[in-house]
Amino acid sequence: MIWLLIFIFTFYATLIVWLTIGFKKVKEFKGVAKHHKTSFSVIIPFRNEAKKLPILLKSIAELNYPKELVEFILVDDASTDGSVEIINKFIHKPQRFLKPLRFCVIKNIRTSKSPKKDAITTAISEAKNNWIVTSDADCILPENWLKSLDSFIQNNNAKMVVAPVNYKAKNNFLEQFQLLDFMSMQGTTIGGFGMDFPFLCNGANFAYKKDAFIKLNGFEGNNNIASGDDVFLFEKFIIADKKSVFYLKSAAAIVTTFPVKTWSDLVNQRTRWAAKTGNFSSLKVKLIGLLVLLTNFVVVYYLLLGSLEMLFIPFVLKVIIDLFLFLPTIQFFKQEKHFYKWYLFASFLYPFFSLLVIFKSLFFKYNWKGRRFKK
Repeated sequence: MIWLLIFIFTFYATLIVWLTIGFKKVKEFKGVAKHHKTSFSVIIPFRNEAKKLPILLKSIAELNYPKELVEFILVDDASTDGSVEIINKFIHKPQRFLKPLRFCVIKNIRTSKSPKKDAITTAISEAKNNWIVTSDADCILPENWLKSLDSFIQNNNAKMVVAPVNYKAKNNFLEQFQLLDFMSMQGTTIGGFGMDFPFLCNGANFAYKKDAFIKLNGFEGNNNIASGDDVFLFEKFIIADKKSVFYLKSAAAIVTTFPVKTWSDLVNQRTRWAAKTGNFSSLKVKLIGLLVLLTNFVVVYYLLLGSLEMLFIPFVLKVIIDLFLFLPTIQFFKQEKHFYKWYLFASFLYPFFSLLVIFKSLFFKYNWKGRRFKK
């Protein structure tokens, strides 16, 4: 077993160091265009988000971008909690900024097993602009979000832009645990781009050209999978023209979202995310997932069944290795404040949590937004 431990951790350390180098190779973008040129159609699907929508709508009202260059299309996916009424009240409230701005709520047209993909497809058919930007209803959009995206597009020959997402987490274990897990995904996303091997993205801050979406037949071929409205489309763009897919590493472009409030919701959310991994087209991406899974398995094995002298060695090794990527990531996202307080405890739980999520995604259905989904 010791040789297997050495073998797995050698590869795992190599992966993390490789991603860390990639993270640092992606330079932070701080450019500001003199004139704004890009017209955006911002698409936000929602289902029963009455509690979070006021925060989103407030951030939309505070966006610093020419109103004639942007439209907002919010897609109602059978909400029953008054979400639509909240949006309509916001739209019809006398506010000067809304007058030149197209802001509408439309109903989702269900045609597949993936409600969110259907919602985005429905909205794209209504969109007037060629640049589509997607986000989520439980997000806060930064003031200069579209300015940063526009400047970046003007400086790069892009057809798709992946941008950063952060968590607004309270100082408690559940939310800090989610934050650390999410930061690892954000760091991995940026690191992959830096090493010219992009393989992750997040639909909460995602932009692409409508004509390219249509040319690639949108979500066709993966709309039987409930999740993955971002990564499977991302894969299509990568395969078609990798050089046209960019990462916008800009503090001004960071969209903020919120952790879930219960462990049950967290397991279901991460199960939903994990359920799509087996459908990635890239063998390399699957091997990376397998390596991470094996590393977590080894840590759990030694913690539960290892000899006394070896009990914590894999755990300590993983804690040290993970810091290489965590440190630059939390610095970029400005999440250092509570990191060291929760890092060891979260790192101890994470391998067990990860194996539970993988097991659940393989053998059980999961609940999300009041619906039950298969793998």
